[in-house]
Amino acid sequence: MVTPTLGMRGLRRGKPRYSIFSLARHALDYHEGWQRAWRAPEPQPEYDAVIIGGGGHGLATAFYLASLHGIRRVAVVEKSWIGGGNTGRNTTIIRSNYLWDESAAIYEHALKLWEGLSQELNFNLMFSQRGVLTLAHSEHEMKEMSRRVNAIRLNGIDSTVMTPAQIKQLVPIIDISPSLRYPVMGGFFQQRGGTARHDAVAWGYARAADECGVDIIQNCEVTGIRQAKGAVTGVETTRGFIKSAKVGCVTAGHSGIMAAMAGLRLPIESRPLQALVSEPIKPIIDTVVMSNAVHMYISQSDKGELVFGAGTDAYNSYAQRGSLPVIEHLLASAVELYPIVSRLRVMRTWGGIVDTCPDASPIISTTPVKGLYFNCGWGTGGFKATPGSGHVFADLIAQDRPNAIAAPYTLERFTTGSLIDEHGAAGVAH
Repeated sequence: MVTPTLGMRGLRRGKPRYSIFSLARHALDYHEGWQRAWRAPEPQPEYDAVIIGGGGHGLATAFYLASLHGIRRVAVVEKSWIGGGNTGRNTTIIRSNYLWDESAAIYEHALKLWEGLSQELNFNLMFSQRGVLTLAHSEHEMKEMSRRVNAIRLNGIDSTVMTPAQIKQLVPIIDISPSLRYPVMGGFFQQRGGTARHDAVAWGYARAADECGVDIIQNCEVTGIRQAKGAVTGVETTRGFIKSAKVGCVTAGHSGIMAAMAGLRLPIESRPLQALVSEPIKPIIDTVVMSNAVHMYISQSDKGELVFGAGTDAYNSYAQRGSLPVIEHLLASAVELYPIVSRLRVMRTWGGIVDTCPDASPIISTTPVKGLYFNCGWGTGGFKATPGSGHVFADLIAQDRPNAIAAPYTLERFTTGSLIDEHGAAGVAH
């Protein structure tokens, strides 16, 4: 994986690196000789903290550890390239319209960070608050959405109930005919929701973390978690042992595998979550539309591709391809709701591995092994939570205790019964 160069962003912390004439002169040299956006250091023998997983959550955690808590001897170890896992394999939707108070707190915290993140990282994340619309296809679903909107508003989060006519005005390509198999009965809309460029999020956090002194070590797979007397002492990797008294694991769909290395079993299941994009076309939709009942959501990228997301496969798996029946169901639903897409060609399909807890809410927690922390189980909510997740996880690692936002997401809730049941609001996959 080639690391992005400074020329891709023009400015580095406000300092000009290349003039317009320099950019023109180097336009055809394929970035040869350009300074890298972040270093490629060799692993040091010891760090104050090691973060396993170089996706958005892991890089955000490292950045906030260094920038907010002053812990700068931090390593992010990634088995392949940064952003090559779920961060680069999702549909980039951002929203905070969740039902329960605990969920509202973490996702709204994340959304508020999103709103200033490009400025904080000095990197254009292409954050677009184009709005997120969730459809209702039955009277029962419409009543449930009305209840959810009231709960969302009580938490100070924007949310509006919409009629079919209002939806048609917002999304002209949608079919609101009552004769549909799943007729559009209404929906609810969060204007502050939207999308961001997923790889830019990884690059922005990586560059900012690197400038704080964090070592980002790619192609470095963790093969074991070493411990002594009930406490973590470091990680075994394909590039040698790295000593650390604090290890944070943020490995998305493979968290169960990492936990097993420490002798732990997490209450999560991993499944492929599929998506696809069409050939690029002129703009036809300027918001995100989700439909839980038919397991399909749609948006349009900056390149003109229509981005379609589906639900998770019905079986546990670590495969990143998924199954054809899920794609067929997705496309049948898309054509019914948006007849205009029926003759588009599919360009790419892919799957990301999501790990999901029994209550469809994440784990942000200490573990029975002192100094070992897990951030996982986000299901389909991982990308939207990126800055908030990294922010509170860094606080947990630094202080060795959760703050008020992270406290409900401990492992202990699965023994106490204090679950945060977000199956209804978590999206199409649960």
